[in-house]
Amino acid sequence: MILLIFIALIWLGGTIYRIYQQARYFQIEEYMNGRYCRWLLAERTRWLPRRPTAAFLAGSVMTVVLTEAPGNFLAGVIGILIALIVIWPAPQGEIKKAFRATPRAKRLLGTGFVVAVLAAIPILLALTQLVEIGSFGFALTALAGFVLYLLAPLFLVIANLLMRPVEAFFRRQFVNRARHVLADIQPTIIGITGSYGKTSTKTYLAHILNGRFRAYPTPKSYNTLMGVCLAINNDLTDNHSISHFIAEMGAYVPGEIQEICDLTHPQIAIVTEVGPQHLERFVTLDNIAIAKYEIIKALPADGTGVFNWDNPYVRSMYERGYPATRIAISREVDPASVPPGGPRFVASQIEEALDGTIFTVTDTTNGQTETFNTPLLGLHNVTNILLATAVAVHEGMSLRDVSWRVRDLQPAEARLVRQTSPEGITIINDAYSANPAGVVQSLRILGMHTTGKRLLITPGMVELGPLMNSENRKLGEIAAQHATDVILVGRKQAEPIQQGLLAAGFPPEKLQVVDTLAESVAWYQTNLTSGDTVLFLNDLPDTYTS
Repeated sequence: MILLIFIALIWLGGTIYRIYQQARYFQIEEYMNGRYCRWLLAERTRWLPRRPTAAFLAGSVMTVVLTEAPGNFLAGVIGILIALIVIWPAPQGEIKKAFRATPRAKRLLGTGFVVAVLAAIPILLALTQLVEIGSFGFALTALAGFVLYLLAPLFLVIANLLMRPVEAFFRRQFVNRARHVLADIQPTIIGITGSYGKTSTKTYLAHILNGRFRAYPTPKSYNTLMGVCLAINNDLTDNHSISHFIAEMGAYVPGEIQEICDLTHPQIAIVTEVGPQHLERFVTLDNIAIAKYEIIKALPADGTGVFNWDNPYVRSMYERGYPATRIAISREVDPASVPPGGPRFVASQIEEALDGTIFTVTDTTNGQTETFNTPLLGLHNVTNILLATAVAVHEGMSLRDVSWRVRDLQPAEARLVRQTSPEGITIINDAYSANPAGVVQSLRILGMHTTGKRLLITPGMVELGPLMNSENRKLGEIAAQHATDVILVGRKQAEPIQQGLLAAGFPPEKLQVVDTLAESVAWYQTNLTSGDTVLFLNDLPDTYTS
């Protein structure tokens, strides 16, 4: 009896530890049961791991076949070994985002552990009836323990459901506190949304506005309701010097942007792009456009909308006529032939070089022009700067003032950040995310380096729904034009990129496929020399590389 209970407790300990391991992925999926379950079920080895399953089956057979006497000590030894081999943690491999023991995460884990213990109690009670069954008792204990171990992700989901009322309470408290902070300091609130370009535009706008005002942008990529609240509660409380609050607003499902707008009530809204980012969740581009338009609908009648004319979905929003004050920008329209009701701020005569970008900005309402000279790279950043310019001029800055602020703009974190290593290797860090429009610009910039090797390191793009394979194949075809060497990270998701590279005539001997980012870094540190260039294009979260 004691031996059976000891084995059961080993299984329970392994189950609890597996709950802890799974909590990291649950956190990456933002505590959303649906997203976590889709990730879990996407690959069999995530919910039915190979080594534990093989160890359980082999050990169970040994228990029954080799031990027949009731209470056989050998059966107990085998039972202990089965439990230890199964629950022994597998190597975690490369961990890019470690588990954060936030108050919510601690509450979730504590509840998950309780759920696991409650599920194990009937097993422990049943063991009291198995004393006379002998080896079959140990086999049944192993079976019950293995099932308990496999159900660890389910216990986490159940815990999340049980904690929903509690989390809703804390959420309301947190949101109400943020609402009171904004009501107290009363800044001009600027909301930014779009499939991509949000963080860069936010960063540039804050820098430009800070030439005259005190602007505070939500940090990094804090673009959820809780992220925006965190920024407000941590950094804006009692800070009456802030004149402008710039809130980035993202969405995985319809209604999320509306929630953030209900909290912040923006007076100015920017829509950067509508594209296939997160298409796998929204299904169609039309659905994405509807979600992004929530920020415009939330504007008051006397608010201001700023739109990227070059994107047809965003232009359609502009043409809907709300609000009355609408400003469009373009880097594709000829400033001399802007259509009636067309974009106000237009970029032309764009010249790119490795030390930055020069272009002319025309205010088509009065014909005023200024030369913008920025260290930023990429045509998409011309669009982002124009969007920021439109808001800054609307807020009272002159076009010349903006052009001076643009001179020392710096890229947002991990977005086409270019630096030179002590060994003389140029490193282009564009690892934050990747989308079909952005990868073209990044690869063009890689191709502008004309000395030495040009190495591309990428796992490709994700969350593009039915377009994922075709867009990654295009990535490979374009990369073949600009890179001399390519390292693909992750064998499964990189297959379409590899196909595109080879179809475009890329030399197979210059192509490698590795399992982890660390392997690619080790290769470039060993094989690249002064004058060579490496582009890190996207870096997938652990839920894709695990």
